[in-house]
Amino acid sequence: MATVTIQKRIRKNHTSYLINYRDPLTGEKRYFKTFKRLRDAQISANDLRAMIDSGDLNSIKKAKTKLNLLTFKEVAEKKCLDWKKRVDRNDIKQVTYEGYFFRVTVLNRAFGKKLLCLITENDLLEYQTEILQTYSATTSNRSLFVIKQIFKHGLELKATNQDPSDEITYLDENQRNNFILPEKIAQLVDLSKQTRAKFYMPALIYLGAEHGAAKQEALSLEWSDINFDFDGQGIIKLYRTKNKYERTEFMMPRTRQALLDWKDHLEFKRRKCNIEVIDQDIVFCRLDGTPIKGFRSAWRTICQIAGLPDFHYHDLRHTFASNLLLSGSGIKDVKEMMGHKDISMTDRYAHINLQHRNRRQKQLAIHYGNGVR
Repeated sequence: MATVTIQKRIRKNHTSYLINYRDPLTGEKRYFKTFKRLRDAQISANDLRAMIDSGDLNSIKKAKTKLNLLTFKEVAEKKCLDWKKRVDRNDIKQVTYEGYFFRVTVLNRAFGKKLLCLITENDLLEYQTEILQTYSATTSNRSLFVIKQIFKHGLELKATNQDPSDEITYLDENQRNNFILPEKIAQLVDLSKQTRAKFYMPALIYLGAEHGAAKQEALSLEWSDINFDFDGQGIIKLYRTKNKYERTEFMMPRTRQALLDWKDHLEFKRRKCNIEVIDQDIVFCRLDGTPIKGFRSAWRTICQIAGLPDFHYHDLRHTFASNLLLSGSGIKDVKEMMGHKDISMTDRYAHINLQHRNRRQKQLAIHYGNGVR
């Protein structure tokens, strides 16, 4: 077994832990890295020992002379700072940054304490499969996107000399097209009013089912994006950071009323409790104006009660598209109203359009048949 030692160094104001190893070829003692915490030093020492035992001594020497030996967490933290600067420049929205930050927090549980240069493609593939089996292809792809960004940043920081995520492809999300019909939408709304999220969840459901809003679009919505009185119906502006597509459309009556009810509730509770508001423009927020970052627990509870354990919030977007087609809209209409830049993204719903046209053809056949005397 390779000789790797941890040396405790006590200073006046702090204690540090130095990792040294003995070169198996020369027998010379070499310095590897310093940590502030013993636990981190022990994990890194185990990784180093395994690398020496595997015979990959050249990688160690290369890392020693050319690489900044940073952990996944250290590189991720630097990347988060980079994302934060992009928020300040208005390149990305705050809610997008928060989504990335949340994903980094989750990824750190799996890779945080590992040296970036020691993470292999197999490690990433196993993690991709685990997330797919536990959650969904969409969640797996979001994690992979952040991983790719971190490794790209790691190359810039010289924390690694290769990107094991480069050859890993995104999973196909188009296989899922789970949607519900109008009666079930009404049931979801009714059930949501029986939960702790009863004041804001109806509006979120209607935004997804009647306007095709993705979770990011809904949570980043601001009151300044809504005009309740426009032409007696109201208009709403939705912005999708995924493709930087902005769409403005008339509000459906139920969506408008649900948003007004939520707005009235916020104003009433703030007056009653005399709460100082941080930001009054965020639609989905807590009483003090702090944005709601997610509603997974509330959504899961509602779907379980409704008998839809595998129904995701994003499926409301599929519901919107599917019901548009079933009500007589064409594929091009759906493309525009969904905010798709490419018609190929909308083609996944073509089979529904075909089924709808088939019913129309059957009605035409009956019409022709009745005309025969």
